[in-house]
Formats: sequence, structure tokens, C-alpha cells
Amino acid sequence: MSKQSRSVREAASAPAAQVIPIVEEQVVVLKRKTLTEGVLVRTVVREDEALIDEPVASETVQVERVPLDRWVDGPVPVRQEGDTTIVTLLEEVVVVEKRLRATDEIRITRRREVGQHSETVRLRHEEAVIERVSAGGDSHEPD
Repeated sequence: MSKQSRSVREAASAPAAQVIPIVEEQVVVLKRKTLTEGVLVRTVVREDEALIDEPVASETVQVERVPLDRWVDGPVPVRQEGDTTIVTLLEEVVVVEKRLRATDEIRITRRREVGQHSETVRLRHEEAVIERVSAGGDSHEPD
């Protein structure tokens, strides 16, 4: 007997197989907020008095401007005399020396000469001409 015929016969003589359906369940989780309780937060300011004992120093400054008006050879450094700090203010000044130097002379000499000169010239003068006009428009001889 062949192998095929034996397996067919064994399958026929075997009891019938049972099919069991398999069911799978899945869970879906949803969340929602629900107010069940609340919390109120507030602040309160309280004051307490405390005594402090610390040394405190204060200083006052007096500024005085002293005019010097003197010539110096170079920059004057800041110096300290006791509790006083002295800062010398400087300015640059252009010093020009003025002297006279003769460059030229202009000489003007006056001479007087007397001579005779003849020339014919045209002279003009004005005269007044007066005419009388009558009410009828007649003119009269000039005066």
C-alpha cells in the first residue's frame, strides 16, 4: 500500500475536528477632565520688626575752584595733600610774539610848478523864460 492511501484512510477513521472561534477584545481608553475639587492659593504679607545695629558711614565732598593763571612747563599730575585731592586743569595757549619789520618804503615828494595853459572849452548856463497866457489861450511876449 502506498503512503497516500494510508493517510486518506487514517484521516477518514479519525474523529471529526472541532473548530473553536477565537474572539479578541480590544480596550479603548478615553480620558476626560472632571472638576472634583479646587485649590485656592493666596499670599498674606506679615511684617515683623527687627533691630539691626550696623555702622553706617557717610561722606560729604566740598569742591573748590582756585584760579591759578600761571605758566607751567608740562602736565601737572594729580596730587594728594591730606584729605584733599588736587587736579590741575590745563589749557593749551598759542603764544605769538609780535615784532615790526620794515619791508618797503613808499616815498612821496611834493613839488610845486607854476605854468600857463590855454584851452577853449564850452560852458553851459541856464536862463529863465517867462510867458504869460491869457484865459482865451493867447500867449503874450516873454518878459
